[in-house]
Amino acid sequence: MAKSQTVLLASTLGLVVALALSTQALRAHDRDDDDRGHRRLLKCDDTLKDDFRPDSLTTVLLVKEFKKGDALTLSTPNANTPIAANDVCVVKLLVGPGNPGPAGAPSTSPGIGIEVWLPARENWNRRIHVAGGGGWAGGNQTSLTALAGAGGAGGTTPSPSFIATVEGAVSANTDTGHSGPGGGSFAMNPDGSINTVLWDDFARRGIHQMAVKTKQITKEYYGKPAKYSYWDGFSTGGRQGHKLAQAHPDDFDGILAGAPAFNWTRFITNELYPQIVVMRDLAGIHLTSGQMALLGNAAISECDVVGGQHLGYIPDPSDCRYDPTLDASVICAASGGTNTTADCVTPLQAQAMNKMWYGQTRDGTAPPPSVDNSWSLHIGRRNHLWYGLARGTNMNGLAGTNPFTIATDMVALEMQNPTLATPSFINATGNGANGWRNLSYLQLAEAYDRGVSLQRSFGHINTDDANLRPFRKSGGKMIMYHGLADVLIMPQGSINYYERVIREMDGLDEVQKFYRFFLVPGMAHGFSNGTPNPTANPPLPGSANADGIADGTSQLYDALTAWVEKGIAPRRIDISSAVTATFPVAKSRPICAYPKKATYVRGDINVASSYVCAGAHGQHRDDDDDDDDDGGRKHRGHHDRDD
Repeated sequence: MAKSQTVLLASTLGLVVALALSTQALRAHDRDDDDRGHRRLLKCDDTLKDDFRPDSLTTVLLVKEFKKGDALTLSTPNANTPIAANDVCVVKLLVGPGNPGPAGAPSTSPGIGIEVWLPARENWNRRIHVAGGGGWAGGNQTSLTALAGAGGAGGTTPSPSFIATVEGAVSANTDTGHSGPGGGSFAMNPDGSINTVLWDDFARRGIHQMAVKTKQITKEYYGKPAKYSYWDGFSTGGRQGHKLAQAHPDDFDGILAGAPAFNWTRFITNELYPQIVVMRDLAGIHLTSGQMALLGNAAISECDVVGGQHLGYIPDPSDCRYDPTLDASVICAASGGTNTTADCVTPLQAQAMNKMWYGQTRDGTAPPPSVDNSWSLHIGRRNHLWYGLARGTNMNGLAGTNPFTIATDMVALEMQNPTLATPSFINATGNGANGWRNLSYLQLAEAYDRGVSLQRSFGHINTDDANLRPFRKSGGKMIMYHGLADVLIMPQGSINYYERVIREMDGLDEVQKFYRFFLVPGMAHGFSNGTPNPTANPPLPGSANADGIADGTSQLYDALTAWVEKGIAPRRIDISSAVTATFPVAKSRPICAYPKKATYVRGDINVASSYVCAGAHGQHRDDDDDDDDDGGRKHRGHHDRDD
């Protein structure tokens, strides 16, 4: 018995010693790993080109360190060159395989260019905050002589350099797989066929690769991953944010999507419709800027009254049914009206404007606005194909002397006929030759239909999938916003999509747990006045460093980060106009989480405290009163807490 106890004790002691030695060895190994890991942190020099190899398709093109106060340029600086607010490292990446082809052809691409901006380690706030693109995207991300992301606070979306050196977040942007000339020319192969590879890079793969590579280089540069990752984009960038939520729901914790260019082929084909109205109905003679302003301001005057006073912009264009054909004050005296100015319009011109406000139809007709003012959710079927710009919006961008070239490019791509575009469209089978001028209403409708039917070839660019369940499951949060006087993208399209999501995903309450939507009266395609009234001065969301808080971030981005990081969901955000020499007194108003609207109660119509967020029919829940009636004392907004 004693012998067996001795053996057992010896065995136990041996096991303890072995475990102790093993633990000591493991700790030493961990220390060595930590030391090696510390030594292996990526450096902001050419060693990074060899040390950062996430996969066989990725190449580091350039690494450049800038110190605080340096000019942010790869060439000779000038008076407009941005200055680094803090130390930053810029890394340019190329992600293949690209699309082979003749040298110089817009459809030829070495791959996806990505430019990453890494703040100094001591300044990093543990966030990734990337910037979306605009238009057809493209850019200098693969250039060795120019920086794509150098800039300032910007308007809707700050530049990556500003984000990295002022906010302190890692930032990036991408050319989405093409950088050549010619707008949408990259999407057509030299033989005139559809370039499906670059369509997919533009629609989806480019932004996903940016997300993946930015996260990878962040972890290897700082030795730890980001706590939070954010997408921030407007227009094309807003579409890109939605594509990520739909197709890559784990890429970002929070998405800020302004004026999203989803429904891409639908609304962009429709953007050419005002020009076709001019060609077919007005013999190619455009309305002058003065005439369009006359009609736009007449609509504002009829539809902007709040509390018996004129706001100067239309707070809710869905309620506006102004019809210039019935307004003698805009019709020329020679045509039976009372207007004797040079800006007067004929009845034919007045009806042409009604058509533009209504949006694309197959036969070029439009009902009286008293019957349908183009704010119906039912669209894209039968005769009415898409919405027009809202009444009270500046029409020069789409109805002016020159067409919007993204629209002419898109029609050329839909019809696979480059000559339909403007001369800026480049293709070996023939460059653009303004063939759009000869399109009939029916032919433009055919282009619309082809755009929808070619979605598989176009990389599903329409980005209109209403099933956001994977994004909700991932824990992501998204804020969408859109100006009600957007001069390029019709806000009704955003309403249409959001309503489709509500129907798809079990109702408004479920959707608002992760996805909220704000409409901004009077706002253009950006943080500016979108009306033809130069004195409108509508309140707008605060841009970075111009929102009353010197944190280098915008008001809406702050609302998003508060939702993601603190669980505070925005439901009312009070916005203001800037104080300038022209407008020395600031205006303010709330914007409300859709479907609620800012509803006037009492007081000054240009002060946010005069409004509550109420239902579409003026009925608001009792539990809103205490928060909404506090006069908007908190500039940053009112929120629900997610528990």
